[in-house]
Amino acid sequence: MRYTIVIERSPRNYSAYVPDLPGCVATGASEAEVIRGISEAIRYHIESLCEHHEPVPEPNCTSTVIDVVALAG
Repeated sequence: MRYTIVIERSPRNYSAYVPDLPGCVATGASEAEVIRGISEAIRYHIESLCEHHEPVPEPNCTSTVIDVVALAG
């Protein structure tokens, strides 16, 4: 499965979450670190859902980056 992740940068670190897996989050000092962390968090999150006999949500979210400057011109 391929899940969309959202990465946010703050003044001190990076955070990431998975819109299709509520509660699945990670933080890291760098973008690479938070990607490693969220990958691990997704794995553990899905394992936990399976252990508790709960359904694993199918990936539904997608993302697109839009260049606002190009749209304004």
